[in-house]
Amino acid sequence: MFVTLRPVAARRPRLVDPRIDSAAVARTFIAPSILSADFARLADAARAVEGNADQLHVDVMDYHFVPNLTFGAGTVEALRKYTSLPLDCHLMIEDPDRWAPLYAEAGAYSVTVHAEAVHDLVRTPKAIRSLGARVGLAVRPGTPFEQYESILDRFDMFLVMTVEPGFGGQSFLYDMLPKVKAVRQMLDRRGLALWLQVDGGVNEDTIEQCAEAGADVFVAGSAVYGADDPGAAIEALREQARRARTGG
Repeated sequence: MFVTLRPVAARRPRLVDPRIDSAAVARTFIAPSILSADFARLADAARAVEGNADQLHVDVMDYHFVPNLTFGAGTVEALRKYTSLPLDCHLMIEDPDRWAPLYAEAGAYSVTVHAEAVHDLVRTPKAIRSLGARVGLAVRPGTPFEQYESILDRFDMFLVMTVEPGFGGQSFLYDMLPKVKAVRQMLDRRGLALWLQVDGGVNEDTIEQCAEAGADVFVAGSAVYGADDPGAAIEALREQARRARTGG
């Protein structure tokens, strides 16, 4: 059952951001994760990457789907006042059918739900889109993606987790690279224009292999917020990914 949303005057138009929606620009998006930022200074963390990041990744955890507790829709609404960056919300929560629309209503640019938690793969994406947000589908490392191939046209992004969800700072799971590549091949074969995101352990040592496998949206936490200059770290990661994707 869906939660009752706050009354709104009208449904928001589908969000478009020229920085990341231009078909003329080859996709290589860097989305710093505020899971690795100072929780007491989230507005400052957003500002620190404002001129360099393509999106700001918000990891939402409820201590049920994963054994950690982080941000809620109120955090998204508050961040919206302090940054112009598109907010990319990754919901690692139980019952996303009920709660996901609240994040779209709070101002998220994109809302990603986990395949292992969502129950209604028709109504939930439709509800998120009706509130103006893009919608993504995520899978844990051990979840096969093939069973979702037939319904991916309901989504805008597919997220392959490259660590077990729940905590930042984990080591990259290299055995996920063939999975990323297989998803890219499937998307291309079917002509689906979904973004392919990777999340977990993405840094200067792993981003090129992710890009070569076909990812185009890269969530980076410690590699950005653990750097002396987060903006410069983003640009360095972007260049690594760009070179790997284009071969030059």
